Amino acid sequence: MKKLYFNGTIVTMEKDTYAEAVLEEDGVITVVGKKEDLELLAQDAEKVDLKGKTMLPAFIDAHSHFSAYANSLLQVPLEETVCFSEIVEKIQEFIKKNAVPEGKWVIAKGFDPDNMKEKGYPDCYLLDQAAPKHPVLVQHKSGHMGVMNTLALKRCGITEQTENPKGGKIGKKEGKLTGYLEENALIQSLNQVEMPTMEEMAHAFTEAQTRYASYGISTIQEGMTKDQMVPIYEMLSQGHKMKLDLVAYVDEKESSAFMKQFSDRIQKYVDHIKIGGYKIFLDGSPQGRTAWMRENYQGSSDYKGYPVMTDEEVYLAIRKAAKEKKQILAHCNGDAASDQYIRMCRKVKEEGYCLEEIRPVLVHGQLLGLDQLEDIKELSIVPSFFVAHVYHWGDVHVKNFGWERASHISPVGSAIEKGLYYTFHQDSPVIEPDMLETIWCAVNRKTKAGITLGEEEKISVLDALRGVTIYAAYQYFEEEEKGSIREGKHADFVILDKNPLEVEPDAIRSIQVLQTIKDGKVIYSKMKEE
Repeated sequence: MKKLYFNGTIVTMEKDTYAEAVLEEDGVITVVGKKEDLELLAQDAEKVDLKGKTMLPAFIDAHSHFSAYANSLLQVPLEETVCFSEIVEKIQEFIKKNAVPEGKWVIAKGFDPDNMKEKGYPDCYLLDQAAPKHPVLVQHKSGHMGVMNTLALKRCGITEQTENPKGGKIGKKEGKLTGYLEENALIQSLNQVEMPTMEEMAHAFTEAQTRYASYGISTIQEGMTKDQMVPIYEMLSQGHKMKLDLVAYVDEKESSAFMKQFSDRIQKYVDHIKIGGYKIFLDGSPQGRTAWMRENYQGSSDYKGYPVMTDEEVYLAIRKAAKEKKQILAHCNGDAASDQYIRMCRKVKEEGYCLEEIRPVLVHGQLLGLDQLEDIKELSIVPSFFVAHVYHWGDVHVKNFGWERASHISPVGSAIEKGLYYTFHQDSPVIEPDMLETIWCAVNRKTKAGITLGEEEKISVLDALRGVTIYAAYQYFEEEEKGSIREGKHADFVILDKNPLEVEPDAIRSIQVLQTIKDGKVIYSKMKEE
């Protein structure tokens, strides 16, 4: 089956930025060039008239948590709540609407204490009022903190005598549990939360893929895969339910069963699923004040956040990845966490391992220091920036870190000056996987309060597009297959109503995704609505 795309603006992301027409056959781009030349070659092809719209290579998600995003569609949405009473109402409405049986977990997502009238976290007693007969977890929008009610704490085996785990915190006030859990305390507790049924998950995974595709994305990520997710991925694989390509990164500590079950997918796709390598966490959240910093948080004389792993643990994880020639992704928000990753990568390199072969990824890099960029380049580390932080939490970062440090969050402009490869992501379900909003953020760097945060870190629209196309393909070792419109690559395209390179920078996030195409097949479309 052949298709000829023409009569629109085709942005290739190659050296020749624009092309007149594209011919694809059986999901592979065969010719890119002038319309009249391709028409002679493709007289038997289906003609796809772009009608003046803009076509680019489909966007590539450089870091998110696909299962968590799918699961979030089954949770109580708290993104718009502004006070504790609304949280109670939302939870109660969810239980009633979905007829949630007593004893079944109720998870709420998207909570942000900075949006609350009370400017803080609810406690377990408030959540007891909301749902005394259901275990309840309210998660911070970042996924790094949360609050449980009394029944949930009991289910997780947390008592007043339970000590803080390494790299985590259990909230207590006057010796009594508050329900608050931070970092490893929350992560360990999440393992006690029952999974939705397979029927519920199957529906949620289908809906989640549609949502990713609605943002122009054709390749997605499972950013922290654990052994308990084996049944879910068996269901997805056996049912051939994946339409998007998915790259899974397994928990370096808890991955043997998943790696064994899907050993045929290590660094190659089977049923659109492949295992890309390992994932580790080195610190927490800057907006939650748990990111590990080299200097104190603003207003504190002795608090810098804290690490999650020891140097030795990080070193052994990186060496394991290098020895097995598998990629490793490290969650690093603070500059001290980034420093730990850099130091341990250098130690592994000095032992003779080739880091260029595994392209280590530094995920988030919110407070990555400008003085660390040269080290990043030397060690072949790819920084994947959560640049949308500028808009969503930039004002909070100014309070937490002061103007100077906050101005350089996600220092993409400086990374470009150093000649680095870089990518962008949304860490979904932390925020929606809205690539055009992310591009807008990288170009404009405006906070919710309308402040320009880091004028010198602004980048061009073309450079922003590289972070979600050709450079994201590079991060996945797929630069020869994806990320640009070139002969021999996958026919993965996104069609937009306007050209991001031609609209005013402030109008970028209002651009509409009209269609997403994966391997020549339309997987999302709103073209018929026009």
